[in-house]
Amino acid sequence: MTPRVVPFILLLVSTSYAFQYTELAQYVDAHQEEYVETLRDWVAIESDSSNFLKRPDVHRMMETVAQKLRQMGGMVELVDVGGQELPDGQTLALPKVVTAQFGSDPTKHTVCVYGHVDVQPAKLEDGWATDPYNLTDINGNLYGRGASDNKAPVLAWIHAVEAYQALSMGLPVNVKFVIEGMEETGSNGLDAMIMAQRETFFSDVDYIVLSDCTWLSTRPALTYGTRGNCYFFAEIEGPKQDLHSGGYGGTVIEPMTDLIGILDTLISPSGTILIPGIREAVAPLSDEEWKMYQDIQFDLEHRKNKIGVSQLMYTNKVDVLAHMWRYPTVSIHGIEGAFSNPGTKTVIPAKVIAKFSIRQVPSMDPAMVKKQVTDYLHSVFAKRKSPNKLKVTMVIGAKPWLADPQCPLYEAGKAAVKRVFNMDPDLIREGGTIPIARTFQDVTGKSIIMMPIGGFDDGLHSQNEKISRYNYIEGTKLFIAFLNEVSTIKKTSV
Repeated sequence: MTPRVVPFILLLVSTSYAFQYTELAQYVDAHQEEYVETLRDWVAIESDSSNFLKRPDVHRMMETVAQKLRQMGGMVELVDVGGQELPDGQTLALPKVVTAQFGSDPTKHTVCVYGHVDVQPAKLEDGWATDPYNLTDINGNLYGRGASDNKAPVLAWIHAVEAYQALSMGLPVNVKFVIEGMEETGSNGLDAMIMAQRETFFSDVDYIVLSDCTWLSTRPALTYGTRGNCYFFAEIEGPKQDLHSGGYGGTVIEPMTDLIGILDTLISPSGTILIPGIREAVAPLSDEEWKMYQDIQFDLEHRKNKIGVSQLMYTNKVDVLAHMWRYPTVSIHGIEGAFSNPGTKTVIPAKVIAKFSIRQVPSMDPAMVKKQVTDYLHSVFAKRKSPNKLKVTMVIGAKPWLADPQCPLYEAGKAAVKRVFNMDPDLIREGGTIPIARTFQDVTGKSIIMMPIGGFDDGLHSQNEKISRYNYIEGTKLFIAFLNEVSTIKKTSV
């Protein structure tokens, strides 16, 4: 009797899950106009975290998020993360971090969703075709500041939970939210908050998911790594004040000349980093990685056209992707103290500060990079026998992050993409830095996945930022499917 009953039960459960997804997807389709209107309301809040004068708008944005989650029946808290000291010495309250919890069933996995609802600055006169704070639907694209980064992805996660609730379907996992309002300016206060709540809010979390990134092409993607960022100031100081080049040129050793000289020793014309120890720390590209990169959908010609160049550093897809993601780079960003206004000025700057960064990869440690760069520049500068003074400072030391794209969490992500989009995702890495991923990894020890829904052409941080209606709506379905797939991961005893 038992052999007949068990297969029947298994078939019933399997069929039930498939039926549930169909109903949930239909519910999302039927409510997409409501989702767009909610996004419109959120985009209308000018939650620019970089502008102190806009801080009340950021506070209002956090209250809006909290209220939305409360209306859904979540256990919501607005966590005070302290204040921010302004240049004039005043202290400004940081936006509170919103945490929320849906479900506390100890037999289920718990997924924690991270997102942010602050945005980059935007003005119509900056070159926007539409009002950046009035969501505008043009040919299926929803234009507005923060639409893709990161308000629509946050809302898509909320809509996913709402859909289960609306159809009286129990969530397949417990869901927690951590939503902040200072990501665009460094996530002030968030690291300390995560550390403080490691044994409370995060104690029962099994998996953490971030959707603060984009696809590489038109194919859905899962992101499994980011580079870190070591940002340096190299300051050279000479005379006690700026000098006239007519009266002093040719008789003093100029700080700018020294600075340009040492900057020229950081990287070769072919892109090779010349600082000893940097390239040697990088793991070689494996055959498995090469094949993974080869299979990724990526158009070199489109990339050249998009950024407006006739030539890239490398001529084949694998080399370009590898140097975007898993090799370090040196970029020189600017020189403070140099004359840069329109017109002419025959000045010898007394002090100049170069600003450059090294994007480092998982096998590199920021503390070691700091020592390597500082020692190298001082040795190069010493050979110039200059009387000027060199000071090297590392002002950012954000670590890289890397996950195993074959682990159960990523297998759940792949299955969800397959279910919603009927294709396998590209497995990609980010050339930029998302420090919060490494913070979550180091502090909580939990498995992390990055699951983007933003498009490759969304224009994050740029004029005319947008998210397509397709990505927003199908992304909501993806999150619905992902929660279900995570519920099937076998629990392991600790």
